[in-house]
Amino acid sequence: MLNYIWAFMILIGVVYGAFTGKMAEVTNAALDSAGDAVSLCITMIGVMALWVGLMEIAQKSGLIAKMTRGIQPFISFLFPKIPKGHPSREYIATNLIANILGLGWACTPAGLKAMEALAQLERERGNSEYLDCDSVAAGKSRSASKEMCTFLILNISSLQLIPVNMIAYRSQYGSVNPAGIIAPAIVATFFSTLVAVIYCKLKDRRRRV
Repeated sequence: MLNYIWAFMILIGVVYGAFTGKMAEVTNAALDSAGDAVSLCITMIGVMALWVGLMEIAQKSGLIAKMTRGIQPFISFLFPKIPKGHPSREYIATNLIANILGLGWACTPAGLKAMEALAQLERERGNSEYLDCDSVAAGKSRSASKEMCTFLILNISSLQLIPVNMIAYRSQYGSVNPAGIIAPAIVATFFSTLVAVIYCKLKDRRRRV
């Protein structure tokens, strides 16, 4: 769907440029944007390499393990039906920690692993309609479990203490104070996460009624 939207926007831009006699401006804008995209990718690669390296150091030092244990009560509160010791709990914790630290792209592998583990949990419970990620990609998935939906909502709300990506974007485009986004981001993502948690618990309560 997004491919169609982008194609439509590009087509509209080209047609508008042709009818208004501004094709040169459209061409220059396309070339400039292509250059900016490459420059931004290089910047983001450096930022992500730095933070992924720091995450690796934190993991080897045991800091991630301590943080994972620290948020287990929160995970038990949101996912009471996931057995203790199940692999999905560790993947969910790792994903949440990466999100909190603002490592949006770095948390994706843990998120995918969490979904796979949650699908495996449902199959262990005898619910064969919950398929793995390969089946989802092939369009064979028929449903998502309550835990999957809760994890997805929590992941989207994404509490962030350090919005690394946004700071990098602002720095790339010449912001005078790239880190000025930190306080507003903390407030915004705190309330989005709070609303997400309340929504998930209300939906869970309604299912029990």
